[in-house]
Amino acid sequence: MTYAADRIEEETAYLAFHFHWGVDDILDLEHADRRGYVARAAALVERAAQA
Repeated sequence: MTYAADRIEEETAYLAFHFHWGVDDILDLEHADRRGYVARAAALVERAAQA
């Protein structure tokens, strides 16, 4: 099974925007780790929106 290229680009842009990480660093992450960081960033955004 492959992971859609557009989904990887979306996750990469999201992490780069929120954590200011470089593209190469993000793409070097394992899939599960990258998804975990996306979830953490989303939680931070949600928490900030509720404040």
